[in-house]
Amino acid sequence: MHHPADRFPQPAAPRTTGRQPPEPRLLSGVYGLVLASALAAALDSPDEQTDPGSDAVWVLFTAVAAAAAHGYAHVLAHRMSAERSGVRVGLRAMLAEWPVVAAAGPTVVLLLTAVPSWWSESDAVNAALLFNTLLLAAGGGWTARRAGRGRPAALRAATGDMFIGLVIIAANALIK
Repeated sequence: MHHPADRFPQPAAPRTTGRQPPEPRLLSGVYGLVLASALAAALDSPDEQTDPGSDAVWVLFTAVAAAAAHGYAHVLAHRMSAERSGVRVGLRAMLAEWPVVAAAGPTVVLLLTAVPSWWSESDAVNAALLFNTLLLAAGGGWTARRAGRGRPAALRAATGDMFIGLVIIAANALIK
């Protein structure tokens, strides 16, 4: 709203419905998938005794910590910009990062399936890396189509996002 003392009028802020648009959720989801993949790959060391339950807890804990840190960074940005802040705003910003934690879910579940020795921890990590790579590709293609892009652009987006997962898979193979 324009105040008479303002030299340059500002457009009115758009109304929000209280729901977060899908783009930030998807960005947080991509971040969560990459974080969970890289951490699972790093925790699966061939020289150590396997403990997939502990690794699953670390992946989940790291996703929660990353989500809280990102939410807290938003709180600090609000304070620096002199916008309204407070405990409720801070909690809301941190809770808005739930997609980071949700995206780590498949990795946690796959690691937990190795606890009862249904398969090895290494197999669970490899399955998680492959599954997360496919989720990255699907998310890239879906967002491109949702943004009104054609099929070739959606395929390029899916391939680009999938490349992130493939880099993690390659690093996992090369580092071990």
